Amino acid sequence: MHELISVRKLLTVTLFSGLLTLLRMASGFVIAKVVAIYTGPSGIAMLGQVQSLVSALSGITAAPAGTGVVRYTAEYQAAGLDGCAPWWKAALKWIVVLLAVVIPVACIFAKPLAHWVFGDVNYFWLVVMTALALPLSAANTLIASVINGQHQYRRFIGLGMVSVIIATIVMVVLVMEENLKGAMIAAVLFSSISGLVMLVGSVQQPWFRLKYWWGATDSAHLKGIGGYVAMAVTTALTVPVSLLMVRNILIAQVGWEQAGHWQAVWKISEVYLGVITMALSTYFLPKLASLEGAGAILKEIKTTAKIVMPIVLLLAIAVYLLRDVAISLIFTEAFRPARELFAIQLVGDVVKIMSWLYAYPMLSRGATKWFMGSEIAFSIMFVLLAYVFVAKYGVHGANFAYTANYCLYLLFLYKNLKHFSR
Repeated sequence: MHELISVRKLLTVTLFSGLLTLLRMASGFVIAKVVAIYTGPSGIAMLGQVQSLVSALSGITAAPAGTGVVRYTAEYQAAGLDGCAPWWKAALKWIVVLLAVVIPVACIFAKPLAHWVFGDVNYFWLVVMTALALPLSAANTLIASVINGQHQYRRFIGLGMVSVIIATIVMVVLVMEENLKGAMIAAVLFSSISGLVMLVGSVQQPWFRLKYWWGATDSAHLKGIGGYVAMAVTTALTVPVSLLMVRNILIAQVGWEQAGHWQAVWKISEVYLGVITMALSTYFLPKLASLEGAGAILKEIKTTAKIVMPIVLLLAIAVYLLRDVAISLIFTEAFRPARELFAIQLVGDVVKIMSWLYAYPMLSRGATKWFMGSEIAFSIMFVLLAYVFVAKYGVHGANFAYTANYCLYLLFLYKNLKHFSR
C-alpha cells in the first residue's frame, strides 16, 4: 500500500512538473528558434558559453539555497516555521558571504574571464552584468527550495510557469532587437527575472517574514548547510566549467559552426530531460531525505526507476525518430548536419538519468566527500575523454565522451551506493 501511494504521488508530481517542463520546452524552443534565425550555429555556441558562465557563478552564490534547504525544510516542516527557521537563517548568511566574495572578484577579473569564455576581452561587460544579477538569481533558488521542501508542488510549479513566460518574452524581444548581443544579455537575466517573480509571488506567505530569515545562528546549522554549500560549489565549478572546456575543445578543433551543431543537440537533450529532472528534484529528493537506512533508499530507487526509466527510454526514442522535425522546428537548415549527432547523445541521456537516481542519495544524506570527489573526478574525465575522442572522431567525439563518462559514473555509483546512503 505504501509503495502504491508513493507511485501515485510520483506520477502526480511528474504530471504537474510535466506541465511546467512543457512550458519550459516551448520557451526553450522559441528562444532557440529566434537565436538560430538571427545568429546561426555560431550564435548558439556563443549562447551556450554565456549560459555556462551564468550557471557557474550563480551555482556558487546560490549553493546554500538549493538541496540543503530542500532537505532540512522537508525534515523539519512538522516542527512548524520555527523549526525550519534556523536552517533558513544559516542558508541566507552563507549566501550573503558568498555574494560579498564572488561579485567583486568577478568584476575585478571580468576581462580575463571574458577572454577565457568568449575568446574576446570586449565581452567583459557580460561578466560584470552576470555578477550584478547574482542576488536575484540566489533569491530564485532559495524561495523555490523552501516551497519545494514544504511539498507545495502547485505553488512551486505555478510560480515557475509565470516566471518562464515573463523571462521568455523578455528574451525574445532582446534577441529580435539586438541579435547576438540581446541573446547574451537575456541569458544573463533569465534567472534574475525568475527571482523577481518568486519574490513577488511569495511576499504574502507566512514564512516570508524577517524573523524567520535573519538573526542568531548556531554553528550546527551553519555546518549543516555548509556541507551542501561545498557540494553545490563543486557542481558549479565542475559541470558548467567542464562544458565550457569541451566547447573550447570543439571550437579549437572543429570550429564554431560544428560546436554550434553539438550545442543544438545538447540543448534538445536538456529540454526534453527537464520533465524527468524536475520530477526527481521535486519529489525524489525530499522523499529520500525522509528515509532512513540504505535498504529503504535502495527500495525507493528501484520503485522510482520502474516508473522513470521507461519514460526516459520512450522520450529518447521519440526524439531520435523526430530529430529532423525537431531541427526544422527549433532551428534552421543551417543546423541540418546536427541530425548525425543524436544517436550516441540519446544513449548517454538514458544512462545519465539512471545514474542520477543512484546519485541523489549523496545529496539527500549529505555525503559531501563522496559527492565532491565524484563530481570533480568525472568532470575531469569528461574533458579528457572529449579531448581524446574529438581529436579522433571530430564533433562526434564529444558525444562519445559524454556517453562513456556516464557509463563509468553509473558503475561507480552502483558499486558504492551502500557507502554513501547510510
